[in-house]
Amino acid sequence: MDMVNWSFYNKSLVRRGEVILDFDVIDSWYGELDSMNNGKRGAQYHYPDSFIELLGYMRAYFHLPYRQAEGVVIAHAGNKVPSIPNYSTISRRLNNHDIRIDEQQHIGNDIIIALDSTGIKVANRGEWMRHKWHIRKGYLKIHVAVDIKNKKIISLKVTSEEVHDGKMLKELVDNASENNNVKGALADGMYDSNKNFRYLSKKQIKPGIKTRRNSKVRATNCQARNMSVISQQRNLKRWKRSVSYGQRWMAETVFSSIKRTFGEYVTARKFHNMTRELILKASLYNMFATMK
Repeated sequence: MDMVNWSFYNKSLVRRGEVILDFDVIDSWYGELDSMNNGKRGAQYHYPDSFIELLGYMRAYFHLPYRQAEGVVIAHAGNKVPSIPNYSTISRRLNNHDIRIDEQQHIGNDIIIALDSTGIKVANRGEWMRHKWHIRKGYLKIHVAVDIKNKKIISLKVTSEEVHDGKMLKELVDNASENNNVKGALADGMYDSNKNFRYLSKKQIKPGIKTRRNSKVRATNCQARNMSVISQQRNLKRWKRSVSYGQRWMAETVFSSIKRTFGEYVTARKFHNMTRELILKASLYNMFATMK
């Protein structure tokens, strides 16, 4: 078992703080604005995207409302930046900005992904208030594909709570396959369906999906699913070793890290803005994951 290098780990935690309050983006302020405004119709941009992203990362990490985020910039960078956006501008730009989960993907990697989902509350209400006043705000579901080797989120989709996990497999794998060669997909029984097995077989991806206990081998089933059913019923432990099924828990590790770092809820109220908020948090998590 690999030993943790605590010296490097401690340094990576220190670097997280440097990233959150790194105002070096100011050095490329005017050059980035010139590029963004080149050929743009209508009102010109006054703040570069990199600066807006920095404010978004700061909000996510410190759980700051937009007004407090404006105040932090005034206090820490008031003499450094050419101008400071007000809280409404920060909100509008962040909710309209196309933030990618991972800007530094290396094209062509052979990877194995773990698929899973988790719930995110749409309001930070206490449980007592929910029971007392019978308030049910519901929750969102975030569906992810995680690279089991480096624990980075490769693909992410935000849906309502009603969407079944298994229906998201194709979209997650398609997105993960854009810049990587997906060789295997690990998932629990929620993803067990002939449709998913057929899709993975067509993509030549080794399925690591746990089938239901009462599954039967049928001629109408996907051949890959029949083979998985036989292997799991014959010797489940051997099958788990053969597909590295134990690595599926990397997705749970990612969820745990995100919730501990950024909270288990979103502050936005519109679904579009909730999605942007979660993508920004996933992007920042991936940035932290690369700090070794």
